[in-house]
Amino acid sequence: MSISNALRAATALSLVTAGSAFADAHAESITVATVNNGDMIRMQGYTDKFTEETGIEVEWVTLEENVLRQRVTTDITTNGGQFDVMTIGMYETPIWGANDWLVPLDDLSAEYNADDILPAMRGGLSYDGTLYAAPFYGESSMVMYRTDLMEAAGLEMPDAPSWEFIGEAARAMTDKDNEIYGVCLRGKAGWGENAAFLTSMSNSFGARIVDENWVPQYDSEAWSNTLNFYIDLMNDAGPPGASNNGFNENLSLFQQGKCGMWIDATVAASFVTNPADSTVADKVGFALAPDNGLGPRSNWLWAWALAVPAGTDNVEAAKTFIEWATGTDYIEMVAENEGWANVPPGARTSLYENPNYIEVPFAKMTLDSILSADPMNPTVDPVPYVGIQFAAIPEWAGMGTDIGQEFSAALAGQQTADEALAKAQAIATDVLEGAGY
Repeated sequence: MSISNALRAATALSLVTAGSAFADAHAESITVATVNNGDMIRMQGYTDKFTEETGIEVEWVTLEENVLRQRVTTDITTNGGQFDVMTIGMYETPIWGANDWLVPLDDLSAEYNADDILPAMRGGLSYDGTLYAAPFYGESSMVMYRTDLMEAAGLEMPDAPSWEFIGEAARAMTDKDNEIYGVCLRGKAGWGENAAFLTSMSNSFGARIVDENWVPQYDSEAWSNTLNFYIDLMNDAGPPGASNNGFNENLSLFQQGKCGMWIDATVAASFVTNPADSTVADKVGFALAPDNGLGPRSNWLWAWALAVPAGTDNVEAAKTFIEWATGTDYIEMVAENEGWANVPPGARTSLYENPNYIEVPFAKMTLDSILSADPMNPTVDPVPYVGIQFAAIPEWAGMGTDIGQEFSAALAGQQTADEALAKAQAIATDVLEGAGY
């Protein structure tokens, strides 16, 4: 379809910027919708500094990930005007930019230096060569693991592990009597929660969302292998109630020392290695996301980014905030106050050229993970969509969420993996045929 072709082109093109004045904003206050993760909470703590610099007050609407996506999608599609700045990602940005639902960010100031944004992030947040959202941070996914538990199990984590090794290590590290679980993986339903994780994982098993003719592939052997492996692994080595666990829940478990391994967003590295938050901060190692020897690894590509909805009356103030929050001065401010390990990662080339940051233990693995993710070629066999953990089509948000609910029910033992996949096949077929694919 044309939207897929447009999005494919969008990820390959870079940004041409023009100047705009940083402080040329007249609104007295703006409302920012954001996700309730640690980096965004940290940003809110510095808001007073932004207000001191600009005179612009900021009202925050901070929401759980699935709720945020619902709220901002409803607002943008109805031109509701509730928010002046929205936190969105690589899935929404090209689609919403193509629909003229976002204000172009092609006139940010020369001091902001939009050309410093990592090409993978800039491409994924652009449509037709124009930037529509600025990355607060970028991420892939990787393995975070307890070095002490790995050693006690008599194993050594490879830099590039296989899923077979992950399964062996997870079971060896599990001690349920002492609430130590070998692996913590996303189980909470949502297109950006368990559906994102399992879609990325399925790529390494040779699975696809659809084939080249847009025929859904959830009834394939590769998908059955993926979901059965995941459920068996979680039953053997995962925490109880895993079907309710998303990013934040698994982060908490890992910080409490209850997870041997956690395969999730690279951005979590600063939180699991921060002694103020993590009981295992000095016992964490990192590795690339697993593969199956078929080519693709199971790592995704994502950015939480800030965008200006076309319905706002406070465009200049919103852009002023975006320049402040996603610029290099903000990174320097966080580094000065909280150390280089706690700055927003994965968004700017200059960060990975900074000798202070390269010394951070997870910096290189994060960059290697980001650079190895290929949304143009995410699968073993060809696909007509762009995206690793999602298909960059408007229908994915609803379809992926419904499918994620079936996967979560299978993890909870309410149905078998194959029953969940049969329902996923029916959901995807109905959605895509109804949309004319």
